[in-house]
Amino acid sequence: MSFEHVILDIQDHVALITLNRPERMNAFGGRMRQEIVETLETVASDRDVRCVVITGAGRAFCTGGDVNEFASGDVQALAKTVSSERHAMCRAVLAVNAMEKPVIAAVNGVAAGGGCNLALACDVRIASDKARFSQIFTRRGVHPDWGGIYFLPRLVGYAKACELIFTAEIIDAAEALRIGLVNSVVPHDELRGAAMAMAGRMAGNAPIPIAFAKRGLQNFQKWDLPQALDYEAYVLEVTMKSEDIIEGFTAFLEKREPVFRGR
Repeated sequence: MSFEHVILDIQDHVALITLNRPERMNAFGGRMRQEIVETLETVASDRDVRCVVITGAGRAFCTGGDVNEFASGDVQALAKTVSSERHAMCRAVLAVNAMEKPVIAAVNGVAAGGGCNLALACDVRIASDKARFSQIFTRRGVHPDWGGIYFLPRLVGYAKACELIFTAEIIDAAEALRIGLVNSVVPHDELRGAAMAMAGRMAGNAPIPIAFAKRGLQNFQKWDLPQALDYEAYVLEVTMKSEDIIEGFTAFLEKREPVFRGR
């Protein structure tokens, strides 16, 4: 698969997706949104892929919509552009959310606007100590997109989400870690290695229970305890019929690493 603004590399059950428009700080432009959708849908359906990492080329993760595409002042043209890209944007977020495998955002630099919210849509976020985050939308006169109003309050709470969106302030990686926006912060030069190492650990575990666990965790705010227990019981019954559970216990008894096949 070859695209102009997205690079896909698959090795050892891990798909590395690199947003590749560094001259524009990986801002969404041209067919980039559509390329992201097609790449995500490709890795979602690839049985060899068990974990996905999304990062950016150059000094930014992604700065959201390309302001050059909105700078003409032509309101009708702007509305047409937004309308044509909305479908791809929604498909990209839904693809990450629905994917039955973990998705890690390796935030290598500035993540602003839609770029920030693409990172929030991922299951885990690892940030470089050079990363910066901003819900820049209101400073540009637009409303948050890429699922920001859904994911942000679930990560940092309602009041903090209000503050970040209403002020459009920029926060550094340390503050992002403090408020729970990211899982960890690592030195910039170690980011790629840290993200790929975590992805490798996830890819080495049984993919069937991971897929069910991701779906269950997404419902933690909807279910009460009896519903969660019912879901766990159902999934346990499913996994007890898999080949991987036999491999997992056999590997433990034989004191070796398991080799799971997703069956």
